[in-house]
Amino acid sequence: MSETPDAPAEELKLDEFAAGEGALPEHIGDEEKNATDLAPVFDVPVNISAVLGRASLSVAQLLQLGQGSVLELDRKVGEAIDIYVNNRLVARGEVVIVDERLGVTMTEIIKDGDGQS
Repeated sequence: MSETPDAPAEELKLDEFAAGEGALPEHIGDEEKNATDLAPVFDVPVNISAVLGRASLSVAQLLQLGQGSVLELDRKVGEAIDIYVNNRLVARGEVVIVDERLGVTMTEIIKDGDGQS
């Protein structure tokens, strides 16, 4: 019986692997994690956006805007702003002034699936 070049030399069955040999741990997430576990992703760039509010305009209305025009947003004064990381809502916060520049203080972290876009 000759083997073809593409055929494996012998077939392996799942029960032939010893426990723990390349297998996933039984309880994923039980291990203690620390910051060094995340070290490979520390240099990955992300885009952060703080959205004060939104407005919907027609092209004609947009073309009428000029210097000094006021654009009404869908938020009220003092209402929390949305904070996005890579276009995904992750938090809500408040606008603050830091050394004559605008900043954002996070007041609420949005858990996966809790945010409304």
